[in-house]
Amino acid sequence: MNRRLLIVEDEETLCESLKRVLQREGYDVDIAGSAESAFEIFEDGFYDLIITDIILPGITGIELLKKIREKMPEQMLVIMTAYASLETAVEALRNGAYDYIVKPVMHEEIKQVVKNALKQGALQTENLLLRKQLEVHCDLGRIIGESPAILRVISEIKKIADTDENVFLQGETGTGKGLAARAIHFSSKRADKPFIPVCCGAIAEDMIEYELFGHVKGALAGAATSGKGLLEAANEGTVFFDGFLNLSSGMQSRLLKVMEDREIFPVGGNRGIKLDIRFISAASGDVNQAIKEGAFMQDLFNRISSISIKLPPLRDRKEDIRPLANYFITKYSGELCRDIKGIDDEALGLLSTYNWPGNVRELRNIIERAILIAEGDIININNLKIGGQ
Repeated sequence: MNRRLLIVEDEETLCESLKRVLQREGYDVDIAGSAESAFEIFEDGFYDLIITDIILPGITGIELLKKIREKMPEQMLVIMTAYASLETAVEALRNGAYDYIVKPVMHEEIKQVVKNALKQGALQTENLLLRKQLEVHCDLGRIIGESPAILRVISEIKKIADTDENVFLQGETGTGKGLAARAIHFSSKRADKPFIPVCCGAIAEDMIEYELFGHVKGALAGAATSGKGLLEAANEGTVFFDGFLNLSSGMQSRLLKVMEDREIFPVGGNRGIKLDIRFISAASGDVNQAIKEGAFMQDLFNRISSISIKLPPLRDRKEDIRPLANYFITKYSGELCRDIKGIDDEALGLLSTYNWPGNVRELRNIIERAILIAEGDIININNLKIGGQ
């Protein structure tokens, strides 16, 4: 299905010209000559993007923007203006516009702006759906187990979830730090706000500044529009830095200043953006050793670790192997369309004697594979491939 656009412009020649340009790009385009008629059209259907002039007969484009976003906060909008005043652009952006275009409108520019806005809208929709799923699936009930070690973690999360204190999660790979971070967020007063995970080791060093802080128009090659960074996207919610020890010393310094000032400056910009963010960070390595070796800043660690929670390895909570295995069997049997009802005692005994270097993640992978190859409806010892077997 083609993407649907609505152009709101009282200058008929310009409106028809933009319509033709965007139709040639494969979009379905409707037009409106006033904000009032645009809002009527908007109420009758869904649009992937609305492009509106600011100066319109009757109510202005800014007022239309406000009215639309009251009804549908996630609606993507782009503003056109014949007045290249920073105040007008800033007002539009503050009221939720994705970007603005200064007239006279260049065809190549508007095509690029539309492309970027639709891409951002798709990401927002994906994040919204993910948040709704996580609200259901990432509460404390998803932390499986009844061992003293995991019950202690659950108790700690309950105590600190509804505060604004930064949290540091320490634990080996596969112990569930990401799950714990989501449980903290979705048990907090920020649960209806964004949860933005940042995998520090997965972002290229030369791009991490742009990814985190965003950029202004023209700040880097090919940047025809401004781009919102992950920290701004997380505003009023939670950002989860996974693999915090992978950050360079320069980025550590930048983030320390952000946490102190609660403000970011997009790359190439000189106007700060105030932030209200809770930071949750996680590391698998030895933070104290990294600090001792000068690879990690003590001041930054002090900032991110107002509260510290240690996730236990699976070998220290082996009584949780049975409930975890049963949980994964129920989950993946449905997803893989297999009718697996459980696991026998001999197979459980083998799981209980293993040392679990990969922790809960490794158990999940072993159970998922066993579901695929099991010939009956019960997993047995012959279905398990553990370690180097």
